[in-house]
Amino acid sequence: MAHRRARLLFLLCALCYALNVIAGKSYYEVLQVPRGASDEQIKRAYRKLALKYHPDKNQGNEEANKRFAEINNAYEVLSDSETRNIYDTYGEEGLKQHAAGGGRGGGMGVNIQDIFSSFFGGGPMEEDEKIVKGDDVIVELDATLEDLYMGGSLKVWREKNVIKPAPGKRRCNCRNEVYHKQIGPGMFQQMTEQ
Repeated sequence: MAHRRARLLFLLCALCYALNVIAGKSYYEVLQVPRGASDEQIKRAYRKLALKYHPDKNQGNEEANKRFAEINNAYEVLSDSETRNIYDTYGEEGLKQHAAGGGRGGGMGVNIQDIFSSFFGGGPMEEDEKIVKGDDVIVELDATLEDLYMGGSLKVWREKNVIKPAPGKRRCNCRNEVYHKQIGPGMFQQMTEQ
């Protein structure tokens, strides 16, 4: 009886190994991260590999171009929690079925600009997700040339009317907000508000 269990266990392990070999590399192996990797680890690995295999750095190298496409596909799947969950549960076949059902899918309709914009700040902006912004705020800053070159920080006070319910009876629903603007070597950081 114990011999049969051991034999069955061995056959199951061999079958799992064979399926992994047939299926090829997993997306985790493509990005060289462990299966339970955090979003930050995945992002770091993607950045490193994308720079290494980028077509501009490997012109004429077809293998590097294929590798770059694999890396982008793996990052697209693993960076999105929904597709990553589907991939972890059902594998690539589950992603194909998800794509056929109207989901994003693994590699279906990949927009490389969306990947890079979400990676370097921002994200894919759908029509219904556009942010409506107010008018620009112009503030005069007194800064010396030394401050501009060496860097420093300034406090900027501005009043902003905010319409929101306030507890109790108040005449005005306005408040003061403090914005800290960092002056770097030769440049200003401009922040916009939603």
